[in-house]
Amino acid sequence: MKLIVDSGSTKSDWILFDSDGIFVKTFATLGLNPEVVSEDEILKRLNISEDLMVLQTKVEEVHFYGSGCGTPRSKEMMRIALGKFFIATNSFVVKEDTYAAVFATCKENEQAIVCINGTGSNCSYFNGKEVIQAIDSLGYLAMDDCGGVQFGREMIRAYFFKTMPEDLRLKFAASYDLNSDTIKNRFYKTENPNAYLASFLPFLVENKNEPFFCELIDNQILFFVNNYIKQFENFAEVPVHFVGSVAFLFQDNFEKILKQNGLIAGKFYQKPLDGLINFYK
Repeated sequence: MKLIVDSGSTKSDWILFDSDGIFVKTFATLGLNPEVVSEDEILKRLNISEDLMVLQTKVEEVHFYGSGCGTPRSKEMMRIALGKFFIATNSFVVKEDTYAAVFATCKENEQAIVCINGTGSNCSYFNGKEVIQAIDSLGYLAMDDCGGVQFGREMIRAYFFKTMPEDLRLKFAASYDLNSDTIKNRFYKTENPNAYLASFLPFLVENKNEPFFCELIDNQILFFVNNYIKQFENFAEVPVHFVGSVAFLFQDNFEKILKQNGLIAGKFYQKPLDGLINFYK
């Protein structure tokens, strides 16, 4: 059996193929980002999944594409954790989640810019054979622009700085525990502070047509275009594909900003599952 994994910080999507390469099913677990959770926590999250427990001794190959797997250190940490759980597996492939997005969106030999805008964010160029990075991602503290992390940060700041309109402030406070001690505890004392920041995204989606939030969304997308997509010299010549909940849910905003900047809008997938299934078939 073979498992294909597309993992973010919030959630991991798993695809199971049988020994003959026939698609069996998909299922989900908690996110497995080695940059923000420990090896012990990764194993804990694997062990609480009933779907995985029944496969623990049956899987021959695991192809893991994950956020936080962009360095040799994090890849090795994930490989070791997976090896401790899948005790009968003899083949592990661990790559950053960019590859899952590329395989899901790009046609064979297609040149394209591929972006991930989910909990975090990323932007790469695919030349038809290999993935090329223009900048090194520094994670949620310094980057992850135009992802759920950044939108959550912007909403919290707007609430506490009182730049958010009062009616929206009242609505925001009624939807979440905005006690400053609670927030700081989640930032500094618990696992996955990036997923916590992204948990405010549903409020933005619900109120995305409010003028204040329209401007916030457009400004973040424009920043992403100028500082990520335009790092590549031929940004106006190739399609720009997007994977992730932020890009999918704000697709109209993305397409508008792309058009204003002379860019070619490509595919928008909330998650790359369907594309990955077809790729591995």
